[in-house]
Amino acid sequence: MSNTETFKFETEVQQLLHLMIHSLYSDKEIFLRELISNASDAADRLRFEALTDDGLISDGPELAIHVTIDKKKKTITVSDNGIGMNHDEVVDNIGTIARSGTKEFVDALTGDQTQDANLIGQFGVGFYSVFMVADTVVLTTRKAGSPPGEAVRWESDGSGKYTIENVTKDTRGTDIVLTLRSDQKELLDPYRLRNIIGKYSDHISLPIRMPALNDTDKQQKTKELKWETVNKGSALWTRNKKDVAQDDYQAFYTTLSYDPEPPLSVIHNRVEGKLEYTILLFIPSKAPFDLWDRERRHGVKLYVRRIFIMDDAEQLMPAYLRFIRGVVDSADLPLNVSREFLQKNKDIDKIRAGAVKKVLAELKRLSAKEPENYNVYWEQFGRVFKEGVIEDHDNRETINKLLRFASTKDGTDKQTVSLEDYVNRMPANQKGIYYLTADTYSAATQSPHLEIFRKNDIEVLLLSDPIDEWVVNHLTEYHDKPLKSVAKGALDLDQVVDDGEKDRREKEYGSMLTRFKEILKDQVKDVRITHRLTDSPACLVADENDLGTNLERILKSIGQSAPEYKPILELNPDHPMISELDPDGKDMEDWAYVLFDQAALSEGAHIKEPAVYVRRVNQLLSQRIASKPRIITAP
Repeated sequence: MSNTETFKFETEVQQLLHLMIHSLYSDKEIFLRELISNASDAADRLRFEALTDDGLISDGPELAIHVTIDKKKKTITVSDNGIGMNHDEVVDNIGTIARSGTKEFVDALTGDQTQDANLIGQFGVGFYSVFMVADTVVLTTRKAGSPPGEAVRWESDGSGKYTIENVTKDTRGTDIVLTLRSDQKELLDPYRLRNIIGKYSDHISLPIRMPALNDTDKQQKTKELKWETVNKGSALWTRNKKDVAQDDYQAFYTTLSYDPEPPLSVIHNRVEGKLEYTILLFIPSKAPFDLWDRERRHGVKLYVRRIFIMDDAEQLMPAYLRFIRGVVDSADLPLNVSREFLQKNKDIDKIRAGAVKKVLAELKRLSAKEPENYNVYWEQFGRVFKEGVIEDHDNRETINKLLRFASTKDGTDKQTVSLEDYVNRMPANQKGIYYLTADTYSAATQSPHLEIFRKNDIEVLLLSDPIDEWVVNHLTEYHDKPLKSVAKGALDLDQVVDDGEKDRREKEYGSMLTRFKEILKDQVKDVRITHRLTDSPACLVADENDLGTNLERILKSIGQSAPEYKPILELNPDHPMISELDPDGKDMEDWAYVLFDQAALSEGAHIKEPAVYVRRVNQLLSQRIASKPRIITAP
């Protein structure tokens, strides 16, 4: 059996390689950022593994990244002495990259070169950026702890195939050799590479070394190199925030998130006392592509005394703040931290609570001092942030103050109205905070339930995000003012509705209500005179404790069963379709069903028998036309 194996790239990877090779991106220098980032990760993982197996670093505990240039061979080599890979890991991580998100990357391309270049890192396909500048790539790697003879070499020219063979490598870690394309000679300039490293990788805590600039070619040939560290190499969060420039924060944020846009806000804080830790957190200005994937968490990294422990430390930030990026560095946690340990550790709970309070405090500051930036934040992350009303009982009061909604006062779908704004505008005799849920903002604005409120200039919050149905089930009051759905229960509008008038209307139309109840007994819980309609003939409302049409629709759309409930039909006696009805008329049954179905349609609900509904409407229209005298004009 041959020592060399040849493989074919998957279809999606071939698409990706085609994009890289054909120079889709102007920011080709990011290839070095990606290789250094991968090398740093490899070193971090070795450092963590060595906590329980010091034999892994027996051939040298110092970790570093080395970058060298060979102008004659037109090559750049990036080497690390990190964890390395074995044969199977090379196939999984470099060859088939089954978990890299390649397909998602290709689907997400926008055509904007700068934006698409940053997607490379976000989707985990950074290694393949090397083909933007290289004709061929050779990766040689040896897993820490394995013998020299078990190293692996991976090679490809990006044309659709790659080879893997077993080789011998004296040191652990990974060497990546790029043979540059003819149009990339500028990258053979050591000053150019140093500038790229300073731009993208200056904050990597591992030393990044290059040969001293005064080294001669002879020294390089004999490997008698004098190495210089070309990055600052100190963890940014360990510095006093007074000594860190905004550009430094921006550069570090970009290495964490691959987001070229500056963050909306930076939270840099050190806590001292019984529990010592440092947090450096960023509130992004743009939502990541996977914001709605609650299981895909990679926002906050955990360090212990500047030693990397793990990515995706989900115990450090709740799900509703999963968009936060940054690091937490503890001085007190043990180095051999596991995910199980994090789930049960009181110190972690305290760190998480402190970090969350800092984030919420910063959001509160933004909302008060920088409302425009807060509006940007809300537009990007508001729907996710609302999950906090349900999940975070300890901070619910603060979260409630930070919520924003659309409102009938604004006449726009922008969610800019706070509960505090609403309460401050309430008339003295208004008892509750009124809201309406719907599947879209447009559907909410056109709902007949708003008619009495518009007529009397009473503000209603318009909630059209799916999460809103769960939010209002947990957010029942604000400043002792109950939240009240305008589409549920009996309206308490004493300031605009006279109780005596209510009773008179109920008695006047008693026989009609009875007839409607008889006809629709299988469809409705009750039929009553409305006090919320001014223009429409009828509407459907849910009983105070029933599910409601919108929530029922949401549950069914995601494949969940919804409890059966019957709505209440409300009739508007001031509408001619109601006032002129004859309860004893022969077409009363058709009118009852048509009004019921129309009320359902106005709520965005689906009627059970649309063909029957159309037949009834046509029949009633025909009767109406037939009852009109025909006027024949003389020729």
